[in-house]
Amino acid sequence: MNAIAFILAGMLAAATPFLLAALGELVVERAGVLNLGVEGLMAFGAALAFIIVYHGGGHLLGFVVAGLGSAILSVVFAVIALGFRANQVATGLAIGILGQGLSALFGKTYESLTVKGIPKLALPWLSDIPIVGGLFIQDAVVWLSLAATLAIWAMFAYSKIGLVVRAVGENPKAAHAIGYRVIAIRFAAVAFGGAMAGFAGAYAAVVYTPLWADGMIAGRGWIAIALVVFGTWMTGRIFLGACLFGAVSLISLAAQATGLNVPSQLLASLPYLVTIIVLGIISADRRLLKLNGVASLGEPFER
Repeated sequence: MNAIAFILAGMLAAATPFLLAALGELVVERAGVLNLGVEGLMAFGAALAFIIVYHGGGHLLGFVVAGLGSAILSVVFAVIALGFRANQVATGLAIGILGQGLSALFGKTYESLTVKGIPKLALPWLSDIPIVGGLFIQDAVVWLSLAATLAIWAMFAYSKIGLVVRAVGENPKAAHAIGYRVIAIRFAAVAFGGAMAGFAGAYAAVVYTPLWADGMIAGRGWIAIALVVFGTWMTGRIFLGACLFGAVSLISLAAQATGLNVPSQLLASLPYLVTIIVLGIISADRRLLKLNGVASLGEPFER
């Protein structure tokens, strides 16, 4: 029961980097763009946020700088992939490598240094419930990420902006024909996705594990991209998938605490194994992918 309580208490915090980056990528892909550079964008944002917080700039400024920095880097991707109509897969991989290289360069002198985290906020009454009470004791960023999940779901479900973004992703020529600026909308979506990836990296570096180490993102960006497919481009499923991977990432710590004799390498690889298995199951259901997929995903648009 203690292990279950531990996993539930830390699940939302562990899921937040996945969730923030996946929500940003969801908007990008709904607009018809495939950005595979999320890992590098997260790493770049993490480095910027850590440097700002370490030098006394505060967590809020760290998140703002991380979001702006990653958004600018994602705009570079947009200029190449959308402006010059380069291959989106190759361009995204290149931007991802650039982001990781910049994070390693900027963070080299901060290796193994730490910063102070932020306090947690408890919901009255709910936080006192046995076993599951830990779910209701989270930091402010976790609560804001839950609000962002609801906001993005409502945007796609009820707002004109969400409808326009979906139209641009499904049929950009038709959207252009009725007067929408497809390239501009896609630029905005890519910049938003980059900012969300920067926020995800900042959370990982200065809140969740307030310690700088080269390579600390450790594949979270790739899992975030996989989560969009895992959730079949639906906000609610992406949230549940992020919670699942957050819980799985804590299993190794819970297993060690309970004294289970399981190799740590196997436990550390569980999130990636789960990703492969789940994606295999989802990919086998072509009806589901066709029903919720984005028709023009990754296809360049020419006026």
